[in-house]
Amino acid sequence: MLIGSALDASAQLQKLVAKGEPAVRVGAERTAEYMPLLANQRIGVVTNHTGRIGGTHLVDSLVALKVNVVKVFAPEHGFRGDADAGEQVKDQRDSRTGLPIVSLYGKSKKPSAAQLADVDALLFDIQDAGARFYTYISTLHYVMEAGLTHQKKVIVLDRPNPNGFYVDGPVLDTAYRSFVGMHPVAIVHGMTIGEYARMINGEGWLPGGMRCDLTVIECEGYEHGQFPKLDLRPSPNLPNMASVYLYPSLCLFEGTVVSVGRGTEKPFQCIGYPGNPVGDHRFTPRAMPGAKDPPHKGRECQGLDLEAYGGFQSRMEKRINLQWLVGLYAEAPEKSNFFTPFFDKLAGSKDLRERIQRGESEEAIRASWKPGLERFMKIRSKYLLYPDYKP
Repeated sequence: MLIGSALDASAQLQKLVAKGEPAVRVGAERTAEYMPLLANQRIGVVTNHTGRIGGTHLVDSLVALKVNVVKVFAPEHGFRGDADAGEQVKDQRDSRTGLPIVSLYGKSKKPSAAQLADVDALLFDIQDAGARFYTYISTLHYVMEAGLTHQKKVIVLDRPNPNGFYVDGPVLDTAYRSFVGMHPVAIVHGMTIGEYARMINGEGWLPGGMRCDLTVIECEGYEHGQFPKLDLRPSPNLPNMASVYLYPSLCLFEGTVVSVGRGTEKPFQCIGYPGNPVGDHRFTPRAMPGAKDPPHKGRECQGLDLEAYGGFQSRMEKRINLQWLVGLYAEAPEKSNFFTPFFDKLAGSKDLRERIQRGESEEAIRASWKPGLERFMKIRSKYLLYPDYKP
């Protein structure tokens, strides 16, 4: 069965939620820990709409606290988080503060020497979604690389990982390195952005195996076994927690003929394509904010509504769901064009695609991941800042 029972999982999850979890203070809220590091420094802030102290944007708070913020660097989706996935973000000025906004998702994804000439330290605060192909960790790498090259301090204000309660998926083969997968980590890496920065430094992934001058301001009250709720969508097409939990499983479909619901009211909560024989859910993608030209725009797609599954059962299973990918390929009327070249970049190698094309079962595919996952887990353990989840 492709979807499974969300009702049983819902009851189990409600028991967990009823126990309650301690309040988490994100790194940005711990101003006493990092304000001394910003004193008498010219600060470049790497952030987007998720960089906040309570209800106030981090940049506005820093300016009010008389921190010498000289510019803002914006990642994919832009400073205010409203650009399409993959859309080039342009340099501009912030209408509220007048600060220059430098795009890190356009012609260059790394701060240049000229852009850093008037900067002493880079302050990074972006909410991650916890999957290897979510590009904010690639932006993090390039910011750290620029910090190393131009001798600038890098300060990461940590935030909980909403998918930090498990680790799963194939480990990337570095021959397939790209902006949607830069490091040999599992698809679901189970690390906060601060822990990930420590791994980039510690594993010698920066040029020459060198380390940048890195400080991580930790969260308080966070553990990897928690299910932290995000107050703001991390990007336009992750509008709620169901989409965030489904994202590691469904993003692989972005390298196939299958739509993941961009251009609908349920992005990353449904899957389908015109002529798909699996499922009876129907949707028609259209142009809308955050999805100006979605796949299959204006064409009715048939497939599966996964909203209920994403809201509950995905947290109980704690793994990437391969049934949908294996199942839709097996039933595809035209298998020759089911996958696009982008799939191998998302998967981190050609291995997953080839196994699916050979008709291997989900269990056999998962077994092939095990050696790489075991090696990755040992590496990951060196950089954790918070108590780990229980398998």
